[in-house]
Formats: sequence, structure tokens, C-alpha cells
Amino acid sequence: MYDIISKYRNEGLNNIKATLESYLIDKKYWDIVVESKDTKYGYYESIKYVFMASKEDNNLLLFEIQNNKLSQIGNSNAIFGANKGDKLKEGDLATPIGVYDLTKKLQNLDQYYGPLAFVTSYPNLYDKLNKKTGYGIWIHGLPLNGDRSEQNTKGCIAIENNILLQYEKVIDYKDSVLITSNKPIKEVSKDTFANILQSLFVWRDAWINNDLNLYLSFYDESFVRFDGMKINEFKAFKKRIFDKDEKKNITFTNINIIPYPNNDGKEIFRITFLEDYRADSGYTFRGIKELYIIIKDKKISIIVEK
Repeated sequence: MYDIISKYRNEGLNNIKATLESYLIDKKYWDIVVESKDTKYGYYESIKYVFMASKEDNNLLLFEIQNNKLSQIGNSNAIFGANKGDKLKEGDLATPIGVYDLTKKLQNLDQYYGPLAFVTSYPNLYDKLNKKTGYGIWIHGLPLNGDRSEQNTKGCIAIENNILLQYEKVIDYKDSVLITSNKPIKEVSKDTFANILQSLFVWRDAWINNDLNLYLSFYDESFVRFDGMKINEFKAFKKRIFDKDEKKNITFTNINIIPYPNNDGKEIFRITFLEDYRADSGYTFRGIKELYIIIKDKKISIIVEK
């Protein structure tokens, strides 16, 4: 704070921004940020509710994030797909493993699905690029006629109707996320999240300053863009853009970093944030950026981007 005030007094407002930007690429700053947050199951700035489904324990937990604290507000038995593995293709009767947004609330359904259903974003971007197929994965209730003899689903997650109705009153599905796994999610250290956040802003800083080599160092050799573009083509594409050496302003807000369950033993995270991009050329973008990353040498390595 002393440095900022001194710069303002001696140099005016224009040079304060550079000082503030330097904090964003300093891990010490992010250590302080994450210390005040409950990060056991993710780092959240805009998500308010987290569903956690464990196929091994046959349960669905609901957490609320309020004042940087993660509080469990729901715990219910759950029925999953008959196939206990990860979902790979349409009709395999498996509940997918991963991280999914809730995209819609459905009512007035066939009585088999109970009083309502929350639609998930399966297949997400990572699923699609891994050639997974299928659709219609919901969190729904149990048959209204009381016939509960079927102890599995076709891939959805089914819970007691009274609990589902309670959840409907509490959550806004637009601010909610679902994490599904075979086993209970392991807690992630605060240091890991601080490293990810620092890496994210070093990557952003390289982007702003047209530092192509540093920028591309954050991309894994296995990288695939949302449209299927692979790493070598992507590098050539970005070189053409960076060669323009245009000035740009890029801000990241509403950052959410979620550990991504998988059967490959990889330390994967899904990162989403609101990106506001403005270049001197007149090009602008404001929307949700989505990254899937792995950790290498304490910094992010991007494997999927949209």
C-alpha cells in the first residue's frame, strides 16, 4: 500500500496500474487471497452452490459458498447409472465423471423423473474433445407413483423427491456446479490454488505484452482448442496474431477453479472466468473463458481451451 501511495503522490494515476499489475503475478499476493477462502473443493468467486456426487458412496452432497466459507447444507442417498465406470458413449448406462454446470430446470416431466430435474452440461468441452457421446444427464427425483424397484438409472443421478424439492427452494441452478466422481474428492492444498492463480495471471501478462514464447510455454503438447486445432497449428496461429504487436487490455474476473475427477490419475482442473478483451484494433470480446489444465512444475499447462 505504501508503494502505491508513493507512486500516486510522485507520478500520478498513470503509473499506479503497473504497480497493481505486478501484484497479480506475485505468488505472495495469491497466498494471501486463498488464505481467506475455504478451498477444500475448489476456488470459487462466482459459483454459490456445489453438488458433489460420489458413485462409490452412493450419495449427493450440497455445499453453499457464503462469505468465503464452504458449508454443507445437504446430504442425500443417490442412485446412479447401472454402469459404474465413466460415461464414454451414448447408451452405456454410465453416469459421467467430471465437472458440469447446471443449465436448466425442467418441470411437468413424466412421473418417472419425480417433480423436477436439473439438466447438466454433459458432454462438456473436455468430454467432446475426448470423443465422449450421449446427452440428457440430469439430477432428478424418483417416480411419483412410488415404484422404486429399479436401483439404477440410465446415467442420471436420482435422489428423494422431498430433498430435491428442498434444493429447488435453496439454489439458483445458474450459480451451481456438479462434481461427479467414483470416489470422494480429495482436498486440494491452498498452495496449489495460489500457484494456479499466479500462473493464470503470468499467462495473461504475457498475452497483454505480446510475449509469445512465455505465452506458449503455458500450453501442453497435448493441447486441443475447442474447434479441434492442435498445438502446432495453434502456435502458428498465435504467432501471426502476436506479430501485429497491438496494444490490448485484458481483465479476468469471476474466476472459478475446480478439481476435475478422472480415471487417469491426472491432476486436472477446470478453470472458468469472465474475460474482457479490448484491443487497439477495435476487436473486443466479453464472455466466459474455459480452460482445462494440468499442473507441471507448479504452473498450469493448458490442455483444452475455449
